[in-house]
Amino acid sequence: MLISDAYAQAAAPAASASGGLMSMLPLLLMFVVLYFVMIRPQMKRQKEVKAMLEALSKGDEVVTQGGVIGKISKLGDTYAHIEVANGVELQVQRVAIVQVLPKGTVSK
Repeated sequence: MLISDAYAQAAAPAASASGGLMSMLPLLLMFVVLYFVMIRPQMKRQKEVKAMLEALSKGDEVVTQGGVIGKISKLGDTYAHIEVANGVELQVQRVAIVQVLPKGTVSK
């Protein structure tokens, strides 16, 4: 009397299988948008930075992450010596160089 009768639910039609795929479509779309908005531009920027660091040469005028501007006087595999004033050289890691300036930018 207190418990009502329980009946088995009817089997779902075959269309529910495509409904499961349709429910995942927004999630897949979100990952595609994430790839094109965030991941792909970041990979492109990393390639540009790597190419810039490999193309460094003696005499290039550069800016470091700390904002120091100078001219490269020596260049090693992992370190660069930057002349910031006459007779004053700083040794920095190559990855600390963020920008190559046009020739003649640094005045002494």
